[in-house]
Amino acid sequence: MRHVIALDVGGTGMKAALAGPGGEVLHRARRATGRDQGPDAVVAGILDFATELRAYGAEHFGMPAAAAGVAVPGIVDEAEGVAVYSANLGWRDVPLRDALAARLDVPVALGHDVRTGALAEGRVGAGRGADRFLFVALGTGIAGGIGVEGRVESGAHGFAGEIGHIVVRPGGAPCPCGQRGCLERFASAAAVSEAWAAASGDPDADAADCAKAVESGDPKARAVWQDAIDALADGLVTALTLLDPRTLIIGGGLAEAGETLFTPLREAIRSRITFQKQPSIVPAALGDAAGCLGAGLLAWDLLDRTDRMEVTP
Repeated sequence: MRHVIALDVGGTGMKAALAGPGGEVLHRARRATGRDQGPDAVVAGILDFATELRAYGAEHFGMPAAAAGVAVPGIVDEAEGVAVYSANLGWRDVPLRDALAARLDVPVALGHDVRTGALAEGRVGAGRGADRFLFVALGTGIAGGIGVEGRVESGAHGFAGEIGHIVVRPGGAPCPCGQRGCLERFASAAAVSEAWAAASGDPDADAADCAKAVESGDPKARAVWQDAIDALADGLVTALTLLDPRTLIIGGGLAEAGETLFTPLREAIRSRITFQKQPSIVPAALGDAAGCLGAGLLAWDLLDRTDRMEVTP
């Protein structure tokens, strides 16, 4: 059976799959990223893992994978196939696409992890059927993916969708990006965890604890939560004004709070918009499988382009 390799490289672990022509998952595997051994070891681990997946496909499905898609964190030059920078993995300017293509002897697509997850959410997840969507992941930081007609926009320099660095509180808390008052400093899961730990007096408290306290009616938790909702709504309204998406998909750890997040967020956005149209605001559907599923879609898209080129006279 014709299939592709899909690989999602995270800060601590790698998720992989062999995906069939209809996107069906034929095989799943996981492995530690091994970042504690240094960036060279991480790259070697990715290459070895992909090689093992190729061998598994050849043995169990009668042929090796026809292509591979890989999603990685940090700054990614998708056009050149270079993993430019990742603080979590410690690498700089890694020509990962070419290294994998040489090892596997098949075409390889390299993508940014959040944009790749957005691709999956847009095509087979919460945004299925939407011609234009915005995917926003609320995790340790905040990042997004801009979906247009079945693809996700990378931008001229690979930075499209970095909504977490919209300034929503000018002169506010410093951000590692060099600005002050960035959205992710107020509305990410990490920011809520930090604020709730301070407000509750429990240094181990996190965003999930804050959400539970909100549900129980704790006034301090409600204040922390509302501050995050207000900042998030301010940033999202800026994005909605610029992009006019039909569907707004919210994922990441903070979205696990469910309607404790979505009900006040919908109202906060509704109260801010004037001429804009409020999109459908929905939770992401694919969870931590989105990156791997998206990597598979990247590989099939690449094969589709390659196949068309081969039959063009």
